Amino acid sequence: MDIELALIIAGIVVLLIAGDLLVRGAVGLATAFKIPTLLVSLTVVAFGTSAPELVVSVSAVMANKAGIALGNIIGSNVANIFLVLGLPALVYPISAHVDGLRRHAAAMIVATAAFAAIAYLNGAIDTKTGALLFAGIVLYVAYLWVRASRGHAHDPLIDEVAEFTAAARSGGKSAIYIVAGLVGLPLGAHLLVTNAAALAADLGVRDEIIGLTIIAIGTSLPELATVVAAAVHRKADVALGNVIGSNIFNIFAVGGAAGLVGTAPFSRASLDLDIPVMIAAAVVAALFVFLRRDIGRVTGLLMCAAYAGFLALIVINAGA
Repeated sequence: MDIELALIIAGIVVLLIAGDLLVRGAVGLATAFKIPTLLVSLTVVAFGTSAPELVVSVSAVMANKAGIALGNIIGSNVANIFLVLGLPALVYPISAHVDGLRRHAAAMIVATAAFAAIAYLNGAIDTKTGALLFAGIVLYVAYLWVRASRGHAHDPLIDEVAEFTAAARSGGKSAIYIVAGLVGLPLGAHLLVTNAAALAADLGVRDEIIGLTIIAIGTSLPELATVVAAAVHRKADVALGNVIGSNIFNIFAVGGAAGLVGTAPFSRASLDLDIPVMIAAAVVAALFVFLRRDIGRVTGLLMCAAYAGFLALIVINAGA
């Protein structure tokens, strides 16, 4: 069990490093070929930063471990809100007074509602529903493209990916970064999925639990690091945009891709607990955005407590 846990952690590390290298290499190569920065930002960067979650979920479905894929999507979205926003808010309040954020919060609610509807009405993400979800991310990116090309300023999602593009140019190392990323992503995914399934079997729990906990927290570490750093430097106004964008991509891009390669059925426990918590987390984040209420230390503490309670319920249900 200790070896499996160590290999899971190793898989997460490989995935995160490989994903970062792939994005930086692709951006550098695109820059060398003079591809417009805006196009690179809204495609390569937007999809590339979700590459670890996407590769893990696709690999899990193809390995008939759909619970890991669904647990990763649901768990990451819950962790992004309750943990990634809650912890930094203990350091410095997170601002919801960001122009343009409401429309993205609305998109997150639509994505969450679509995911929940598929779960409760269809019982699984299959080829048809996967295609519908993936169409959602295509439309969302197209919307961002239209807004950006028309010169709309201060859009938090567009600003975020544009900043990453500016920092990710790697010059002559681009090809090496791309190769390393393309090798590292499937390797990390294989380590993660194989050992996560083995750990779940050893513990006698459903696959989703490993996806909801260890994998979800691990793949949410980049968002957590970004938001904590922003809070320490008192620039936490970027936090909500980061989290909301990540959650939209998790559902539309990652969930859609998983459905396109196979079928991912939802378990009874997932329908009873995991998805309702994901919905509640999305509603909480959206309310702060729509009401323009900052997330202060008390709220941050409550969010962290909610996440701890969610993990406790998972453990209790696993032992039931």
